[in-house]
Amino acid sequence: MLPQVIIIGRPNVGKSTLFNRLVGKKLALVDDQPGVTRDRRFGDADLLGLKFTIVDTAGWEDLDAETLPGRMRQQTEASLVGADVALFVIDARAGVTPLDEEIARYLRSSRIPIVLMANKAEGRAGDPGLYDAFALGFGEPVAFSAEHGQGLADLFEALRPHIEGTDGDDAGDAGPDAEIEDEEEFDPESVLKLAIVGRPNAGKSTLINKLLGENRLLTGPEAGITRDSIAIDWQWFDPARDGYRPVRLIDTAGMRKKAQVVEKLEKMSVADARRAIDFAEVVVLVLDATRGLEHQDLKIASMVLEEGRALMIAINKWDVAEDPSGLFNGIRGALEEGLAQVRGVPLLAVSARTGKGLDQMLTAAFDIRAAWSKRVPTSALNRWFDDALSANPPPAPGGRRIKLRYITQARIRPPSFVMFGTRLDQLPESYRRYLVNGIRRELGFDAVPIRLTLRSPTNPFAKK
Repeated sequence: MLPQVIIIGRPNVGKSTLFNRLVGKKLALVDDQPGVTRDRRFGDADLLGLKFTIVDTAGWEDLDAETLPGRMRQQTEASLVGADVALFVIDARAGVTPLDEEIARYLRSSRIPIVLMANKAEGRAGDPGLYDAFALGFGEPVAFSAEHGQGLADLFEALRPHIEGTDGDDAGDAGPDAEIEDEEEFDPESVLKLAIVGRPNAGKSTLINKLLGENRLLTGPEAGITRDSIAIDWQWFDPARDGYRPVRLIDTAGMRKKAQVVEKLEKMSVADARRAIDFAEVVVLVLDATRGLEHQDLKIASMVLEEGRALMIAINKWDVAEDPSGLFNGIRGALEEGLAQVRGVPLLAVSARTGKGLDQMLTAAFDIRAAWSKRVPTSALNRWFDDALSANPPPAPGGRRIKLRYITQARIRPPSFVMFGTRLDQLPESYRRYLVNGIRRELGFDAVPIRLTLRSPTNPFAKK
């Protein structure tokens, strides 16, 4: 494990901006309003050659533990367990506040090395707060500007005594924007990148917490708690194999109807969720069994398929569902009608509260990823192609026959095929669907999205 560095501080002092600066990417959502960050976010930092795992946390607030800010504070306190050093961030322009002093008292009792950072210290406006910071009892503060990158060398010197000499290779949770493996070298034992998506309050974070066996993500009755897309590396014990398999779980913000998303921060959260889908391999769309399948669920599912990701659907809160059999069959029928481009999407009944169906969900996720990553030998592909043309020859619009010559698989993840022939611009969409459905059914691609491109030879005598 790489050394772990935790960022601590009250809301709106620039913790997420500092996190983004250290990882070199804009992974964490940043906005002027306080309390944007709610869950812990992990990233790999490289500060002038000093490598460590950096952890962004929610702003520290002095409120009742039953409230949302209070539960956010509990998550922040939990992040200190196992940390090697904490970066205590204050706002140099605002000076030391009573809440800063409370955080300092807590940190002094934690016995974790503390590096005090006075952020927003660019220019002279931060000088008074910089001098006041000495009173917190952590020695000389590091004058820093996360926005402009000033003070990196000083931060390096402050962190080095706590980082150098510790052992570690790779560690922590990885960002959802880590790239998927090279398409041509798919390893079935590689990390499964599994994104959990759905409408607000469907139970996505609760489901991940149940898989992990700990309250890793902030949950509660309030809708829209999750804002950042949070990725967590985890080992799932596969009962069928009697061994562990690596999974990267990606929690995402709830996606409401576009017309209802008017606040800037929610727009940023939804954009972050879409970005997480782009870097996932398999996407689980979580439905709320108490609400059934809604139009927004179909829109999310269509978006996932358009992005070329393997899709699964999990009906959560199954333990409180009314008329389970009728609900399941009703959702299955609506999916067959609403997702005509992909038939037979895996549909599972699960309960994030009791754990019902979660092992089956993971098994199905690995299976559908294997289909999504499958390559068919050209000879087998063209044998199927010849049989498909014999069973149902292409039409001859205007009495002129459309010639389909051969087909090849261009890529995997998602499976993409190129078909060559003449007069393909007149090939009906119905016949194209016939071929795609045949590829999926006969060649073992199940319910994964299929790409089929038509290509005709260039006519050298055509007018230019």
